[in-house]
Amino acid sequence: MLKAEATIPTTAGQSYVAAVCARLAQSDFDASAEAGRGRIALVDGLGTGTLEADDGRLHMRLESRTEQGLSVLKFLLSTQIEEVAAAEKPEVVWTGDGCDVDVLPSLREMTVLRVADITPHVRRITLTGKDLKRFEGDSLHVRLLFPPEGVHPPEWPKPGKNGRPVWPPEDRRPAQRVYTIRRIDAAAGELDIDFVLHAAPGIASGWAAGARAGQVIGLMGPGGREMRPAAHVLLAGDETAIPAMARILARLPAETTGQAMIEVEDEREVQDLDHPPGVTLLWLFRRGREPGRNDILADAVMAAPLPDHDDVLCWLGAEEAIARRIRSYWREEKGLDRAKCLAVGYWKHALTQEEAA
Repeated sequence: MLKAEATIPTTAGQSYVAAVCARLAQSDFDASAEAGRGRIALVDGLGTGTLEADDGRLHMRLESRTEQGLSVLKFLLSTQIEEVAAAEKPEVVWTGDGCDVDVLPSLREMTVLRVADITPHVRRITLTGKDLKRFEGDSLHVRLLFPPEGVHPPEWPKPGKNGRPVWPPEDRRPAQRVYTIRRIDAAAGELDIDFVLHAAPGIASGWAAGARAGQVIGLMGPGGREMRPAAHVLLAGDETAIPAMARILARLPAETTGQAMIEVEDEREVQDLDHPPGVTLLWLFRRGREPGRNDILADAVMAAPLPDHDDVLCWLGAEEAIARRIRSYWREEKGLDRAKCLAVGYWKHALTQEEAA
């Protein structure tokens, strides 16, 4: 078990514990507080954080079975404490595991190895780098770092004492976008990222449109909730969610039943996806209707039957408003708790789709 701790002097510790736990509970974390003591738990037992206020101080103890979980807890609690205690400007300094490094454990410098067009609007870029084993787990997402034009060599973030990355100055700071690893071969030192190409490209899709072998970008992660297996699954998403859905489908036990439904423009965007024989794969075609502003996917999800038993997993990745609608439907109308459903906003209609994972 990995451990870290930090202490800040304060006479307002009890109110800070209550505020931090309340904020995290509102953000769907497992968090509770009572009499100056709080506890935060990450999903699937990845780690816990304990806060205790006494004798003019606030003490935080973290435990996790993974480096990733410990890093998430450090970042999470540092951010929350620095926000709720902003008037005191506390300095959070972690000690313990992972606190003596000068390179972010989650950071890798990656080089473009290959570029291939999978469909008219999806480009697969194979990246190569060292020590990729940490990215082989079930966590779905990574953060890609795109250096500004003309900054050579690239400048990457470094670890701060408070568990939060310290970034280069704005003019040399890489842009960040969240994506999903489509395929990884850690032994070969390579992984694939699929990019949706757009007529009006943003930073990531623009980079992908012009990507060539030898280009360098950064990679941080992994992150995102790990998906537990279930006897019955309902998976749904648009083209931005295909990499995540492909990863989930490929790891399901062979006896799994259910449905996976994917909204794309037309038949040219259909991809071959491995899936258990008991999971039906359904492609939904927009045929000119506006992405993120139609009811095709939401209607299909709400029409999909769920079994009588509770060994169920429901997952959706789509435009933010659609994700909110389905999250509310699953939680409020179907009565599913957060362990059994997750609806993620992969992009926002007000922005370009290239913000998607």
